[in-house]
Amino acid sequence: MPFKKYLVTGGTGFIGSNLVRRLIKEGHHVRVLDNDSRGNIDRLKDVSSDIEFITSDIRDAVKVESACRGIDSVFHLAFINGTEFFYTKPDLVLDVGVKGMVNILDACIKNKINELYLASSSEVYQLPPLVPTDETAPLSIPDPLNPRYSYGAGKIISEIMAINYGRKLFERVVIFRPHNIYGPNMGWEHVIPQFILRMNKICRATNDHTIKFPIQGTGQETRAFCFIEDFVDGLMILKDKGEHLGIYHIGTQEELTIEKVAKEIARYFNKNIQIVSGALAKGGTPRRCPDISKMQTLGYQPKINFSHGAHLTAQWYDQNADKAPEQNKIVSV
Repeated sequence: MPFKKYLVTGGTGFIGSNLVRRLIKEGHHVRVLDNDSRGNIDRLKDVSSDIEFITSDIRDAVKVESACRGIDSVFHLAFINGTEFFYTKPDLVLDVGVKGMVNILDACIKNKINELYLASSSEVYQLPPLVPTDETAPLSIPDPLNPRYSYGAGKIISEIMAINYGRKLFERVVIFRPHNIYGPNMGWEHVIPQFILRMNKICRATNDHTIKFPIQGTGQETRAFCFIEDFVDGLMILKDKGEHLGIYHIGTQEELTIEKVAKEIARYFNKNIQIVSGALAKGGTPRRCPDISKMQTLGYQPKINFSHGAHLTAQWYDQNADKAPEQNKIVSV
């Protein structure tokens, strides 16, 4: 494939920074736009001399248009992620999501960029009719009064805009829906780092081999977690093979209970745990697991199982626990 000049919005975020690093490794030129409100430029310090970095809010139309000048292709990832923020700052989630999408489309059109990759989410369908769930599942907002759905709603709007602008104004628009991507340095507000940090804190406070571990829900809720390296492999496949107006799930079909997730993390700390059930956050999804057969037809095959990925992630957070902000909440998944 020919080398290109890419713009990655949200490029200092967890997924964005790993994508940037891979694009550089493939020999592409990369420009990053981010304001570090959720990301951190330190994630890119090892490749800082290889990128152009523009500090800007995705809602600044003038800066976004400027960032798109001379660009061949855009990966649009800028959005406010983290379940905690869906509940506490739904207006901001929508403001960043919708205005950002409008600005990217306008900037691409003005600069004659005809290739766009859009990051969507598994949150666009809340209670899918079938699990594992394929890309044809109906998109839904079960309760517009529940602030959690601010994120899913913003992603649905983004998808519909990308598709309908893409029909006439782009040669290639590809939408990808990440499913529970995790790994070292993924942030602090997600369930896996929160489990690790709480386990770390408990281990410092007691020598007991079996410990009580409170969670939201019963622990029988399920997710299929995808390690970041596998996810970026999938993105590279889409970059080369994704169809125009195609929608793709990137994840794994290793569906695990949240109890199993907690026990796997406890295993890193050489602890046994007794799950203490709690109320599930309103709007939480009992099961989530993607059907990845569409990606598999393009050659995608995840390689890192959860046991190995969880160990790598736990090791990073265990070693960097002193950098975590003070948090006592039990976050939802």
